[in-house]
Amino acid sequence: MNPPRRGTPDFLLLLLTLILVSFGLIMVFSASSMSATYWYQGDSLFYTKKQVLGIVLGIIGMFIVMNIHFSTLRKWTGPIFTMILISLFLVLVVGYESKGAKSWFMIGGLQLQPAEFAKVGIVMFLAAMIAKKEEKFRDFKQGLLPALLVIGLVVFLILQQPDLGSAMILAMGALLVIVVGGANLKHLLMLGTALAALGSIVFFIMYLIDPDILGGYRIARITTFLDPWVDERGDGFHIVQSLLAFGHGGLTGAGFGQSIQKLHFLPAPHNDFIFSIIGEELGFIGSSIFIIVYLLFIWRGFIVALRCSDTFGSLLGIGIIGTMAIQSLINIGGVTNSIPLTGVTLPLISYGGTSVMVTLASLGILLGISRDYNKAAQEALSGSGSGRAKASARRHTVSG
Repeated sequence: MNPPRRGTPDFLLLLLTLILVSFGLIMVFSASSMSATYWYQGDSLFYTKKQVLGIVLGIIGMFIVMNIHFSTLRKWTGPIFTMILISLFLVLVVGYESKGAKSWFMIGGLQLQPAEFAKVGIVMFLAAMIAKKEEKFRDFKQGLLPALLVIGLVVFLILQQPDLGSAMILAMGALLVIVVGGANLKHLLMLGTALAALGSIVFFIMYLIDPDILGGYRIARITTFLDPWVDERGDGFHIVQSLLAFGHGGLTGAGFGQSIQKLHFLPAPHNDFIFSIIGEELGFIGSSIFIIVYLLFIWRGFIVALRCSDTFGSLLGIGIIGTMAIQSLINIGGVTNSIPLTGVTLPLISYGGTSVMVTLASLGILLGISRDYNKAAQEALSGSGSGRAKASARRHTVSG
C-alpha cells in the first residue's frame, strides 16, 4: 500500500482550536447581546454575526494554509512582509480612526487591522532570516543587529497608530524567536541593559518636564495597577469593575447570560474584558477549566512546533504559538490585575474579525507543520522505514 503524500494534521490541536473558537463565539454572544441591543436598534446578534463571519473566513483560511507546505511560505516571506510594512505605513495615512487610534482599514464594513498580520509576518521574517544565516546569526553585526532594526521599524510604525498592546506583544514574540533561534545571549543581555538604562533616564526626564508627554493614560495604568481602589470612579474604574465581576461569579458563577458587569459597567465586555465575563458567569470552577483547556492548547502547539525537524518550520511554529501565549497571558493578567492593564484581546475568544481570522489562519500553518512529521510517522508504520523508525513513530502516535 502506498503511503499518503502528506500526513494528517494534528488532531488534538485541531480539536482544541475548534473547541476554543466555538466557546469564544458563545461568550461573545453572552457578553455583547445587551450592548448590541442598546446600540444597534435591538439587534442583539450584531457582534455575534460579525464574529461568525470572521470565524468562517478564518477557518477557510486555516484549511487553505494547512495544505500549503511551510517551505512554500518561506519562499514568499519577502513579498508578504513587504506588503505588511506597506500596510502599516498606509494605515497611518488613510486608516479608519476609532477611540484616538488609527489602526484599521475599513473595507466594505469589515475592519482589517494590519498589526494583527504584522505579528505573524515578523515571526515569518525572523524564522526565514535565522534559517538562512544559521551560525552567522550569532554574530552581532550580521545576525542580531539587522533583526533588531527590522523589529524596531515595525514596532515604531505600530506605536504611531498608537497601539501599545500590539507593539508590545509583537516585540515579545519576536524576541522569543530570536532567543530560540540561537542569538548570543550575552549580546542580548548587554543590549537590553543599555536600552533599559537609557530608556529609564529618558522616561524620567520627560516625565519631569511634562507628565502628560508620554501619555497620561499610560502612567495611570501603572498607578491604577498598584491600587485601583484609590480612584475607583476614575482611572481605576475599569479594573475595579473587572474584579467585581470575578467576585460576583464566586465559585460556581452567576450562570450563563447572567452577568451584571456587562451592563455598561465594563467597557467592551465582549473584547478586552471577556475573561471577566467568563469568570462572572462560570465562576472560579468554569474559569479554571477554561484555563486548563487553553494551556493544553498552548502546550500542544509547542509540541507540534518542536517536533518539526526544519529550522524555519520549527521557529515559525514556536513564534506563532508563543505570541498567542504571550497575548493571552497579558490579557488574563491585565483583567485580573496581576499585571498592569494593557487592553489586548484574548486569542480565539474575544470579539474581533481580523484577530480571529489571522489567528485561525496562523494555526493553519501549525497544522500544516504537523502534517509534515505525521507523514514521516505514517511512512515508518507502513513499512518504508527501519525498525527503529517504526518504534519511534509508534511512540509519537501514542504520545499524540
